[in-house]
Amino acid sequence: MIGRIISALVGREMGRREGSGGTSGAIKGVVAMSLMRRMGPLGMILGGGYAAKKAYDRNKARKAGY
Repeated sequence: MIGRIISALVGREMGRREGSGGTSGAIKGVVAMSLMRRMGPLGMILGGGYAAKKAYDRNKARKAGY
């Protein structure tokens, strides 16, 4: 279950980065999740860290007024 949540977050961030729609982000999230699962716990940590950093950067930019 946690893997699916991380997959959705990673897919959303990838879709936002490229400006594509939700379907493209969802597909990229599924592909990224399959790669992260093969890497084991390290992959989950990397995927979660990626999504967390992007959310942090977006929050920081919003507070700065950009």
